[in-house]
Amino acid sequence: MLPLHPVCFARKSVSLPFFVFRRYASALAAATNVKPLLPSTEDSPPPSLAQRFQLTEVDRHRLKYQRNIGVSAHIDSGKTTLTERILYYTGRIRDIHEVRGKDNVGAKMDSMELEREKGITIQSAATFCDWDAKSPTTGEQEKYAINIIDTPGHVDFTIEVERALRVLDGAILVLCAVSGVQVQSNDTVDRQMRRYSIPRLSFINKMDRPGANPWRVINQIRAKLRIPAAAVQVPIGVEDQLEGVVDLVRWKAIYNKGTKGVQVVESDEIPTSVLELASQKRADLIEQLAEVDDEIAEIVLNDALPSNAQLAAAIRRATVSLKFSPVFLGSAVKNTAVQPLLDGVCAYLSNPAEREVIAHDTAQPASAPPVQLVPAAAAPLVALAFKLEEGRFGQLTYMRVYQGSLKKGQFIYHGRSGKRIKVPKLVRMHSNEMEDIDEIGPGEICAIFGVECASGDTFTDGTTTYSMTSMFVPEPVISLAIKPTGTETPNFSRALNRFQKEDPTFRVHVDRESKETIISGMGELHLEIYVERMKREYGVACTTGRPQVAFRETVTERAEFSYTHKKQTGGAGQYARVIGHIEPMETDAESGKDVAFESVVMGGNVPTNYIPAVEKGFYEALEKGTLSGNRISGVRMVLRDGAFHAVDSSELAFRLASIGAFREAYLKTKPVILEPIMTVEVVAPVEFQSAVIGGLNARRGTIIDSEVREDEFTAVAEVALNDMFGYSSQLRGATQGKGEFSMEYKNHMPVLPNVQVELQEAYRKSLPHSNKK
Repeated sequence: MLPLHPVCFARKSVSLPFFVFRRYASALAAATNVKPLLPSTEDSPPPSLAQRFQLTEVDRHRLKYQRNIGVSAHIDSGKTTLTERILYYTGRIRDIHEVRGKDNVGAKMDSMELEREKGITIQSAATFCDWDAKSPTTGEQEKYAINIIDTPGHVDFTIEVERALRVLDGAILVLCAVSGVQVQSNDTVDRQMRRYSIPRLSFINKMDRPGANPWRVINQIRAKLRIPAAAVQVPIGVEDQLEGVVDLVRWKAIYNKGTKGVQVVESDEIPTSVLELASQKRADLIEQLAEVDDEIAEIVLNDALPSNAQLAAAIRRATVSLKFSPVFLGSAVKNTAVQPLLDGVCAYLSNPAEREVIAHDTAQPASAPPVQLVPAAAAPLVALAFKLEEGRFGQLTYMRVYQGSLKKGQFIYHGRSGKRIKVPKLVRMHSNEMEDIDEIGPGEICAIFGVECASGDTFTDGTTTYSMTSMFVPEPVISLAIKPTGTETPNFSRALNRFQKEDPTFRVHVDRESKETIISGMGELHLEIYVERMKREYGVACTTGRPQVAFRETVTERAEFSYTHKKQTGGAGQYARVIGHIEPMETDAESGKDVAFESVVMGGNVPTNYIPAVEKGFYEALEKGTLSGNRISGVRMVLRDGAFHAVDSSELAFRLASIGAFREAYLKTKPVILEPIMTVEVVAPVEFQSAVIGGLNARRGTIIDSEVREDEFTAVAEVALNDMFGYSSQLRGATQGKGEFSMEYKNHMPVLPNVQVELQEAYRKSLPHSNKK
């Protein structure tokens, strides 16, 4: 057992117990000096990373009390309001400010001026806090260190949620007690949590609102999100009579008293008005757990009841193993039941040591098995840059340290370029504020200045060649032509370059024909925000053209090709022949790729050094289809045979042969133009139901779901993005300004035949040779 020294980890000017230590001094290196275990014989395989660097008692103790969580949800579910309460109750802020408060201060996590004006979160914001959590088994308090990332709810800023969940160990899924599971929490956030295997707690917020029905929401979680869930609390009082909650695990009534609910009062006496309901919901909790946890199932089969400790342990096991989501209830804006949620975060979500994190050794072939990282302070450094921002001191890079320790002044190595970089400044973020730190350990989130990199890059200490897989980046669905008002200044390109670097879903290119600058993104609001930021942050006012939809083209049939590229000009000429076929391809579920090149050439008819040129030509041909000039997707090219000339063949010849072969075969595949289809969710008062559905039908929408509640209804439809322009104004007019909608990209589908003819004709007229006629 190693001696525990509080001084090793204490925060600046704060004396904290051992387990919340945020810093590491040189004493830690001595305390965790783990010598590599050597193989016993020369024939033994080399020891794995986990064998060479095992977690010490110091590591285990620190990680046990560490949580990295995100707050995610549909727009307007109360994520930022909830985070504001968490920061207030943990002592990180001195007062509570509302998202759209009358004091014009705004919530702490909405630090951008645009966020406070519009009342929405645009960028994810990181912070940290300490919490004295009450154990669900003993009732004793233990201090935990929590890193929190508050994420946007609007689907246009989905990349912010994506990169936050990539580096977190757990999440709170916030749901509205009235609206329930909405399209974005159903499709986007749930899919992102599953992609990165994130354990989740569900928090049903806004329990004080008229029409709040948590039991309907829990049934929606089970049905729509396809995850077993059960309440671990029952509300005391309903709607505006909400007083507190009953903890079904510890069987106690919990109330919030004092100024802004800062005082938590517990009582062993359950109010008689909710006693029967609480007993029923506890039985439901045990029943749901019995379906996903063997220990509880065995207790139930023996006609026994689990103890509080057994129940809490089962909830944690099932949550960490992604089999179950415990559901908490409360109202953030009314300061009710936020502290019990924090206790649940500490009790039921995983710590960094419980998450399996893998990396790939770039020195090994791609087929080599991945390496499992160990969150030990003594292990070699592996850190992932997941978010970039332009700060006062240059580029601010947010990093998650997965293994080893990161120190100020230390030299680290960029995994992609191998460049050696010195860490000039190491900080911990609290929204837009910073706290200087000297050292940070595994499982922590920090930020560094002065390091040039891209989002998703890996950093090491130079002793390993590990690289972590990057995050999923969705393709843009909408484009705008943009130009500065008046004379173009260097700030125009400077702003576009910065935004493109910060946000992987924001793309910029210059159209070859029109020479216009085109920006692409995830939606109208996404691009509108960047245009406004250019004006405010760089002083560049811009004008934009009508939004352009990201059409695509694809093939519908297989087609053979046998193409010879031959060109003779004095001296060495060009000669290459390629034989094969192109065929439709389904999107790969894991990688998301829908184009591929495959070579099955045998016998050396096409030398191996020319095959990459054929592949390059194929991908070049995909950039512009012949129907509408849009990118081609959903196609695979298979190279089966070919021929070459000892003198005239070259990489250029085979690249041009590949382009020519693809274009020749493409016309035989009965190609079609695809358009982006959006899942649109409209919420409006019941009296406007027919007007809303009529408006969606007029835009060629397909209604796929509708739900009527007491005084409002929700309609979910699939509509082509090209038909959605101007819908916001129409909806406001049809619902007297009371309707609202959100939409997210679903997939690309073929356009109607008459639309395809129009697009082909418009593209043909835009070509240079057609203008000369």
